Amino acid sequence: MANCVRCGRQLPGFSFGKKICQWCVQHEAAQRGEIVDDAPQPVMRTPWVRRGESTIGVTQIIFGICVAVFLGMALAGSTVMDFSPQETILWGANWGPLTLRGEWWRLLTSVFVHGGIIHIAFNMWCLWNLGALAESLYGRWTYAAIYLICGVGASLTSVAWHPYGPSVGASGAIFGLAGALLAAFKLGEFSVPRAALSGTLRSLGAFVFYNLVFGAAMPGIDNAAHIGGLITGLIVGAIIALIAPFREQAPRRVAILLVVAVALAGGAAEVAHHYGVPLRLGRAHSQVTGNAAPPSRTPNTGRS
Repeated sequence: MANCVRCGRQLPGFSFGKKICQWCVQHEAAQRGEIVDDAPQPVMRTPWVRRGESTIGVTQIIFGICVAVFLGMALAGSTVMDFSPQETILWGANWGPLTLRGEWWRLLTSVFVHGGIIHIAFNMWCLWNLGALAESLYGRWTYAAIYLICGVGASLTSVAWHPYGPSVGASGAIFGLAGALLAAFKLGEFSVPRAALSGTLRSLGAFVFYNLVFGAAMPGIDNAAHIGGLITGLIVGAIIALIAPFREQAPRRVAILLVVAVALAGGAAEVAHHYGVPLRLGRAHSQVTGNAAPPSRTPNTGRS
């Protein structure tokens, strides 16, 4: 079916030659003053809202997991302002001596761990706004997969760049969402009004630019994870936009996401090989000794 060039809603069947839906036609006529103000406006659902979905979205679930982990760390620790590197490693931080020696799950768990109250507050604020937009446009399961894959891509870049600095935070995955949206909007995946599209692109570009500059200027921020997440999101968003732009193309999206996941697994193997670590899967505490002991303080405990 054809879509309205103004709002992206699907036009009814046999709408040959039509480019604007009934809702937009009447809305524009009302703006020009051609119809009375109290004229009934046809009710048509927005193109990015699907019927029958629960009110609890993936963004709220991710938000809840991050807050629950943070509360657990706060109850187990002595402060909520700045957790020590040992505490973050205990709760799943991405740390090379453990991650590269078999605890690859840390590439994912670190996305839900934060270094302090300011760290989680800023990340959750960004997630709540950017995640809601990405989820509404991509749909639940695609959005969840993109978020997790970008989080792993961010963690893999971080551990490859500085393996001995514990890294935690959701900002790498959030940068991935920004990258996916930038690629999708730029390649025309979603049919939205031009004014809204340009404003969204400016906002996303400003978000990425400001945070990368801020991360480069401030110590203790893991810009490697930001860049890794952003690049992963750009790649995933571009491929989906070109090959499977519609939600109904689920098999194609699954194939795309599986290929990206396999590529990340290959990247993990290359990183382990680069640092001379045998590729294995399992707990690595017994193998971490000497110079690989957790640092008392490190500048790379956070991602934002």
